[in-house]
Amino acid sequence: MRVTFCTDLDKSVVVANCERRGWIQVGPDDEWNIYWAGTQTCRSLFSVDSGYRMNDNQIINHFPNHYELSRKDLLVKNIKRYRRDLEKEGSLLAERGDSAKYLYLDFIPITFVLPADYNMFVEEYRKTPQSTWIMKPCGRSQGSGIFLINKLSKLKKWSREAKTPFQQHLTKESYVISKYIDNPLLIGGKKFDLRLYVLVTSFRPLKAYQFRLGFCRFCTVKYDSSVAELDNMYVHLTNVSVQKHGGEYNSLHGGKLSVQNLRLHLESTRGKDVTETLFDQISWLIIHSLKAVAPVIATDRHCFECYGYDIIIDNKLKPWLIEVNASPSLTSTTANDRILKHKLLNNIFSLVTPPSGMPDVRWNKIPTEDALGDFELLIDEDLINLQEGDNHYLAKNSFKWK
Repeated sequence: MRVTFCTDLDKSVVVANCERRGWIQVGPDDEWNIYWAGTQTCRSLFSVDSGYRMNDNQIINHFPNHYELSRKDLLVKNIKRYRRDLEKEGSLLAERGDSAKYLYLDFIPITFVLPADYNMFVEEYRKTPQSTWIMKPCGRSQGSGIFLINKLSKLKKWSREAKTPFQQHLTKESYVISKYIDNPLLIGGKKFDLRLYVLVTSFRPLKAYQFRLGFCRFCTVKYDSSVAELDNMYVHLTNVSVQKHGGEYNSLHGGKLSVQNLRLHLESTRGKDVTETLFDQISWLIIHSLKAVAPVIATDRHCFECYGYDIIIDNKLKPWLIEVNASPSLTSTTANDRILKHKLLNNIFSLVTPPSGMPDVRWNKIPTEDALGDFELLIDEDLINLQEGDNHYLAKNSFKWK
């Protein structure tokens, strides 16, 4: 059986994993079975103008409109709509009963899209005029174009200097402005966030898995919320693409700590029960962010997607969703990073291909237990509807998100 793969990303982690399986690399114009593509390639492939139609033995690593989750403005819009729908149904906590007292839907900070929501932002700003807000361009990544403000006059000044007055018909680039989490959980006095990997093999029905081997990304400078440090991105932004340019950056560990070590630290300093609750809340947050976009994603049997979730924890151990990346970096900055990302890709390929090894969109996408590797099942709406014992590992798993 000859399985072929194609990639337009110059990443050895992709090629090495495919070749280790005996797959043969081909070009985009050849007959391929698996395409690990950049987001732009995927858009071109699915465009009406391309005329390309995939056969039953072809899969690709993006959904056609994955950006409904990864674009900051669309993520905010979709979660707000989802929240309204749940509130209308009056079932905000009903799905887990009395045991779900900690559940909430405010897992993103108060956020507005500029320029469209400028007046609403001003109204909210005036309620707490001493608060700090963070501005992010909607379509960019790696910390590009981000800055903090604590005065309305600074926003107006930026608007004038950028020559993008807040008039919708004149502004080319949208921004989101969010209330800054100014009470982050600190370790060693430094701010950090979590990078977690989530694999989605279907949105309708929803099938999602979380990679156990995520990591924390630390700032190189100790956290300081004073006005004097408002412009110091080494204090506030955890992005490696930003921090690696700082004088305090340590290339040996890359400013990273494994999620397993974070859990051990929290269990020893905060207690096992509250730590378990925190990680349950993180899983809940991921599931409901996916549910929020599921109705609008153009689901396609040929598609799967690995998202990079960026989550920050405040000092009350409440997780906040910062953003979701559709093409999380596969570049390795340390030896541990390289091991993690090779394992991530290996596990993904095991999950998205049936036991035969040949991609087949007619497959029910229920993997064997061995195929999970370091992924754990978050939700599978197909399995939820099956009777216990109808498949080989349903009986051995307890699903949190039925």
